[in-house]
Amino acid sequence: QVQLVESGGGLVQAGGSLTLSCAASGVTFSFNNVAWYRQAPGKQRELVATITRAGFPNYTGSVKGRFTISRDNAKNTVYLRMDSLKPEDTAVYYCNVRNLVGDYWGQGTQVTVSS
Repeated sequence: QVQLVESGGGLVQAGGSLTLSCAASGVTFSFNNVAWYRQAPGKQRELVATITRAGFPNYTGSVKGRFTISRDNAKNTVYLRMDSLKPEDTAVYYCNVRNLVGDYWGQGTQVTVSS
């Protein structure tokens, strides 16, 4: 019974910040790669950031320098700190874990950035 729960989304003005959380049960983040994806209305879901089993982050080019992915092993939670937000960051954000057992997604959390 793997469960991923995202939280922290909301409405923010351009230039502002939000931190998203993905809390897991049934899977240990430190044993897996974890990814954040986002999907805007009418667009394909895109990969935003990953953190490897070893804790190394990777980012898509449009968010480099603005977003930071991190992990708290004690809480089994992955975070996405988003700074200098732009209207084009508006989307539903999802966390994802894929391993040999399955492909797991959270329910998503809405981020809306106003101009």
